[in-house]
Amino acid sequence: MLAAMLGGTILLLATVGRQRPGLVAAGCGILLVAFVSPLCALASALFSARTVHHILLVACAAPVFALLLPRGRSGSAALPLAASTGTLWLWHIPAFYTAALNDHALYWLMQISLLGTAIWFWHAILSARAAWPAAMVTLAAGVGQMGLLGALITFAPRVLYPHHRIAPLAYGIDPLHDQQLAGLIMWVPAMLPYAVIAGLIARRPWSDGWRWTPA
Repeated sequence: MLAAMLGGTILLLATVGRQRPGLVAAGCGILLVAFVSPLCALASALFSARTVHHILLVACAAPVFALLLPRGRSGSAALPLAASTGTLWLWHIPAFYTAALNDHALYWLMQISLLGTAIWFWHAILSARAAWPAAMVTLAAGVGQMGLLGALITFAPRVLYPHHRIAPLAYGIDPLHDQQLAGLIMWVPAMLPYAVIAGLIARRPWSDGWRWTPA
């Protein structure tokens, strides 16, 4: 199933983004790191590694894939924001997270839904050329919701995910410390891709020939 998923993605991107082979290679490379490298196996044991895995999907691969889609003007980004936020939080509810790791079909539903809604979110932001302030506000909301989720995980007084209560000990890591590290990764380093894209969006008015003049 993994080979079919990656193969289908490569074929789709090769068709849609045939004029941008660099982006196709970058997106597929991120997927390979997430699903084929040792990170994937490590994510089965460490929640911190699972967090890195998810960040690669929603904050690294998703914006690259979004750039391959048509860049027409988009409407409100509120619905994509709500969908991507709801999906991210849903799969971090302990019961749903545990169910996904215990069921092959649910596991892939988690991965595909995280990536798909994130692509929708990033496409809405990157396509909103006529409303860059709204894009910045939406991006800030995306950063805020992820930071809040990271903070809640960081300061949780106990291990939230049964799947990661024992496995971290094999690596000499206390399970609660592993969970706290996961929250910190989501809270701080995960913001870097958002900051880079915010900088690119902030340049739009100047690159489009717009100049601010006082009233």
